[in-house]
Amino acid sequence: MATYAVGDIQGCYDSFRRLLDLCRFDPATDRLWLVGDLVNRGPRNRETLRFVKDLGPAALTVLGNHDLYLLMVAEGGAKFRGKDDTLQDVFDAPDCAELLDWLRRRPLCHVEGDYCLVHAGLLPQWTAARARELAGEVEDALVGPRFREFILNLWGSDPAAWSDGLTGWARLRVIVNAMTRMRFCTPEGVMEFHSKGELVEAPPGHVPWFEAPGRLSAENVLVTGHWSALGLRLQPNLLALDSGCLWGGHLTALRLEDRQVFQVDCSAGEARPLKQ
Repeated sequence: MATYAVGDIQGCYDSFRRLLDLCRFDPATDRLWLVGDLVNRGPRNRETLRFVKDLGPAALTVLGNHDLYLLMVAEGGAKFRGKDDTLQDVFDAPDCAELLDWLRRRPLCHVEGDYCLVHAGLLPQWTAARARELAGEVEDALVGPRFREFILNLWGSDPAAWSDGLTGWARLRVIVNAMTRMRFCTPEGVMEFHSKGELVEAPPGHVPWFEAPGRLSAENVLVTGHWSALGLRLQPNLLALDSGCLWGGHLTALRLEDRQVFQVDCSAGEARPLKQ
């Protein structure tokens, strides 16, 4: 039995299937850990959702910002952002409602042993155990009777910092933004959402979230995606797996048991041109 952690797929279904073939993934004995962003920007979103859903317990995926964006568009909480979005194939699918219902029941964060699987990262004030508790608050909202109201109040970047005293939609929004959107923050944990580049492009006074001094989750191994400009980054307590498949890079899998890396090039027709 092996566990393969896989970076952001974003609708690059052909690349994903070739990667699983390379790993010789067997759903009868192996497990997949997916870092989120199953959909958007790539061409085959509904096939990706269907395939992962049909894997059942062999696949564990956490929610990424693009997955939540799909739910937001479906409920009227966000509008299509134009030609960059490729979600229409999901909405046109005869099983659209089933796929969306399955997606909103995925976790925001998963903690198992020393590992913590989350799309973007964790604020420096949170241990992995605390992050799992907070993720549960969001997950309850996603499946609860106020689901649509939650989705309609999810958009936005404020507040930019965590406080234990936060309540209501603001509290849930901070949790979601940290776990699905964050790249840089101040040492105190104030998030910045405009910068998406390499580490050298950190805004003044900010650091990559995983370099925040005294980060309380540093005792765990964080398995993440989201940051294609960061690329594949393997450290003792960080496995960052977004190697930019969508942008013509690679799709990466990492076997957790021995940290062996498996990669495939982006399939023809799936890569998008880099933005200038």
